[in-house]
Amino acid sequence: MRIYFYKLTADNGGAPCVQDGFLSLAICKPMIRSTGEPGDLIFGFAANSLHRDNRLIYIARIRKKVHNGDYYREKRFASRSDRIYEWHRSRFSWRHGALHHGPKHLVHDLGRPPKYKKASVLLSTDFRYFGASGTAEYKSRFQLVKEAVEQLGRGHRVTHAERLRIELIALKQQIWKNSPKRVAGEPTSTPRRDVCHRSRSCGVLAKKEVVG
Repeated sequence: MRIYFYKLTADNGGAPCVQDGFLSLAICKPMIRSTGEPGDLIFGFAANSLHRDNRLIYIARIRKKVHNGDYYREKRFASRSDRIYEWHRSRFSWRHGALHHGPKHLVHDLGRPPKYKKASVLLSTDFRYFGASGTAEYKSRFQLVKEAVEQLGRGHRVTHAERLRIELIALKQQIWKNSPKRVAGEPTSTPRRDVCHRSRSCGVLAKKEVVG
């Protein structure tokens, strides 16, 4: 099991998208979407620019990975707000009227045609999403997590010393025990098409290490 954690500078319902009983990562975070597999854990904390206390936004265990852009073709996902691309004339294009991103973000999200190597989507039904209602209470009990989150830069972190890994798992267990509802809050802000997680205004923050 890999454990990913990163900082979000935007929490607007796009990445992650929590809708109809499950959480999806379909846009932004291409490295996590490419390498994450069922069983892995993902922790999303707020960057200082979003919430200065680095509150916990969500935790999710990946249940399924949808490959090859099928998320944007299958009818069962048609109503989800992060399904912002569509298959048209043998290639993907940005869906007119979508709430997130725009045509210029397609290559970053899906990769270049014809292979679209980044077009993987992670799905979870085993998650806790807090959004704007998240707190930084974890800092009082999990000192190593606190230090790691506060020191995080751009990117994501996927490997950790054993003590940090133990604390992350313990944090997940505590959250599941104390928060039975999968959705406990609303996104911090409303969608904006000019916001993308690869920019400083909406970035994924931290360094990436080798799994230990």
